[in-house]
Amino acid sequence: MIELTLQALFSGLLAGGYYATVAVGLALVFGTMRIINLAHGELVLLSAYIAYAAESRYGLNPVMAIPLALLVVGTVSMIVYALLSRIRQDREINSLILTFGIGIIMTNGILTIWAADIHSTTNPWFQDSLVIADTLFAMNAEIVAFVGGLALMAAVYWWLNHSWQGRAVRALSSNRNAATLMGVNPRQTEILSFLIAALLATFAGVAIYTGKTVFPALGHVLTVKAFIITVLAGMGSIHGVLIGAVMIGIIESLTVTYLSASLQELAGMLLFLVVLFVSPSGLFGGRRALAR
Repeated sequence: MIELTLQALFSGLLAGGYYATVAVGLALVFGTMRIINLAHGELVLLSAYIAYAAESRYGLNPVMAIPLALLVVGTVSMIVYALLSRIRQDREINSLILTFGIGIIMTNGILTIWAADIHSTTNPWFQDSLVIADTLFAMNAEIVAFVGGLALMAAVYWWLNHSWQGRAVRALSSNRNAATLMGVNPRQTEILSFLIAALLATFAGVAIYTGKTVFPALGHVLTVKAFIITVLAGMGSIHGVLIGAVMIGIIESLTVTYLSASLQELAGMLLFLVVLFVSPSGLFGGRRALAR
């Protein structure tokens, strides 16, 4: 029983790494523009399918597809930003409608190109098991994704706190008018945030393809999960996203282990509702700065 619980906790921790990498990009865009990009999960999914195409058609290691995936995802992200920047009235609600529509278009585009089949990597190294202390088991892909995700999140956190561009992002998220008066260019800062989010989405997509399975409906699932984690952490809290993602991952893993896989999503939603009931602004909602 103890070993089973430890394995469930470990699996939940690794799953939280996937979720956090997806959610940080969503949180970053929200911090600068105060909008929720409901097409973010589809950007992650697009990266995953590019990795699949590179492996299935050209026999490449999925990791080798990252530069191409980054180029495509970054381009699509800029198109999304260009459309969002044209909204002048009721920006919050209209941006939700627009990005939701873009997500549907992307999902159907993926369906048209790659059909509705479920795909995962055929590279044996990613699927090989790694045993830790003769007790904990994980695939190589899960460990690489977790470590790589933490490294990217740490880099984003450092960038937000120690670079001029990062401070500009934080200033814009805190007080847009004051930041503009201090010389921050809102458009350039927003574009940079979208590009960083595209980088995170690219890595997350390739990581999910190597460690899990991908299918066209997954984009919507990832968007919902990222939104829940972002709100759970407190809108705009980067390190809170990691904590929230791990909490979701662990509660889902324990639910699958001791109850039923069909209750996995319900368990995560119940945790989300309980936290919001206790702390309506999220775990770190009282702190408005993006990197805090």
